[in-house]
Amino acid sequence: MESFKTIVSPAEGIYKEKGSRFLSFAIPVKDVEEIKDIIKDYRKRFYDARHICYAYMLGAERLDFRANDDGEPSGTAGRPILGQINSRELTNVLVIVVRYFGGILLGTGGLVVAYREAASDALNESEIIEKAVEEIIQIRFDYLKMNEVMKIIKDSETQIINQKFDNECFITFSISKSNLEITLTKLQKINCTIIAQN
Repeated sequence: MESFKTIVSPAEGIYKEKGSRFLSFAIPVKDVEEIKDIIKDYRKRFYDARHICYAYMLGAERLDFRANDDGEPSGTAGRPILGQINSRELTNVLVIVVRYFGGILLGTGGLVVAYREAASDALNESEIIEKAVEEIIQIRFDYLKMNEVMKIIKDSETQIINQKFDNECFITFSISKSNLEITLTKLQKINCTIIAQN
């Protein structure tokens, strides 16, 4: 897995059915903690809504996901939202659908359609991009090797996250999986030590 699809920035959608309004929000996310904070924030913001349902997918492998019906009949809200994320093969995305009840029951079939269409509307408004899977690497090297190291790093399109220069130097950077092996080989050839990799 060298790349994955995600959204660039938050987007909104809406679906209306028999007086009920379904406000939808597609949000790029990195981890479960961030998702918890966002959901808490939306519960405060839409405190008067009947239901705040959501689904998310995380990780390049798309193995970390959850769907939540928030009191709607089981499988009528979270699962259709997750289905829209899956149909676009997205990850690192959270879709929230806020329902304001309009007084007329929609039935389970109507709910499935409403949550699916609301989620779809927000995702249709999103800019989808393909991102390279990044690895975080930390290296240690002698100060005299600085120029050689910096040239290798520059040539391999890495992004420096942290650096510390003294007698011994440390650089932490992120690099796409496709450039990883050749870059590490070049760094090891000039006696850089790979301290950490994840």
